[in-house]
Amino acid sequence: MASSAARLNIFNIIQRQRKAPRPRVFKDRSNPLEDLEPNEVYIKYRFRPATILFLVELLYDDLVRPTKRNSALPPLLQVLVALRFLATGSFYNLVGEPLGIAKSSTGRAARRVCTLLAGFAQRYIKYPMDLSSFKSRFFDIAGFPNVVGCVDGTQIKIKAPKDNEADFINRKGFHSLNVQMICGPDFSITNVVAKWPGSVHDSRIFKESALCREFENGHIQGILLGDSGYALKPYLMTPYLNPSEIHMQRFNTAHCRTRVLIEQTFGIIKRRFSCLHTELRVSPQRACVAIIASCVLHNIGIMRGDILPNADIIINDEWDEAEDLGGDGKTVRDHIALNYF
Repeated sequence: MASSAARLNIFNIIQRQRKAPRPRVFKDRSNPLEDLEPNEVYIKYRFRPATILFLVELLYDDLVRPTKRNSALPPLLQVLVALRFLATGSFYNLVGEPLGIAKSSTGRAARRVCTLLAGFAQRYIKYPMDLSSFKSRFFDIAGFPNVVGCVDGTQIKIKAPKDNEADFINRKGFHSLNVQMICGPDFSITNVVAKWPGSVHDSRIFKESALCREFENGHIQGILLGDSGYALKPYLMTPYLNPSEIHMQRFNTAHCRTRVLIEQTFGIIKRRFSCLHTELRVSPQRACVAIIASCVLHNIGIMRGDILPNADIIINDEWDEAEDLGGDGKTVRDHIALNYF
C-alpha cells in the first residue's frame, strides 16, 4: 500500500514538472560573430572578423553615446547591420530580422555607420604622397608612361526620387546616380565624386570636379586614362578614334589594357557591395553617403588584404564621343604614341 502511494506521489511530481513552464533562456546577441565560422562571416558581411573588429574600433567612440534606453544597440551590431545592408541592398526589416533588430533601429544604425564611414573619405580615399610607385606599376601593365590613374563613371541605380525626378533618368531609362571614380594600379579608389544625377555626362562631372582643377593647376603631375567620352587633355589621354598608323593602334591597345583596371574596380566593389549593383532604396542624398562609405570600406579591405577573389568585371562600354582636340592634348598623345609605341 505504501509502495503504491509512493509511486503515485512520484507520478504526480513528474506530471507537475511537465506542466510547469520552462525558464526562458536568452541568447546573448551582443556578438553574433561567435556563432559563425570565419567563412560564414565573410559571406554575410563581406569582411573577415578581424577587419570587422577594426571597423568597430575605428567608429567606437562615435557609436557609443549616452542614452536612457534599456537596450541600445552595441557598436558591433550597428556595424554589422550597416555591412549587411551594403552587402545586400535589402530592405531594413530583412537586414535586421536575423539579428533580432527592429526595422527602425536597423535604419538608424545603417545610416549612422554609413555617415561616419563617409567622414573618413579624406583619410582613406586619396592619392599617395609619392606617385612614382603608381607610375611604375601602371607602366608594368602595358608600357603606358606617367599614368597615375584611370577614370570613368558608373551608373548606380536608385529608387525614383521625389524631387527633380527627370534629372535622375539615365540613357538606359532608369533612375540612377552617375558616380565618377579614379582607381590606382591595385584597384584602390583614389578619388570619387558621388553627387550627380544619372543624366549628367561623364565629361561634365570630371570638368567640374576639384580633381580636374588639381591637374589643371599642375598640383598632380601625371596622366589619367579615360574613354572617348572624355575630352582629350594633356593630363587626360583618350584613345584614337580612327587609328591609321601602327603606333596609334599600339597606343590604343596599351591604353585599353591599362584602362580596364577601372572597369575591374567597378566589378570588385559592386560584387562586394551588391547595393551598388542592384538598387539603393533610399533618397539620392543618402545614396551618395552609402556610395562614399562603400568606397571607404573598399579601400580599407585592400589596405588590410581583405579582398574578394575572382571579382566579376563589369564593362561600361557606352559613352558619347566628346573628344576635344584643342590645346596640347593631341600633341601629348602623338608624342607618347610615337616615342613609346
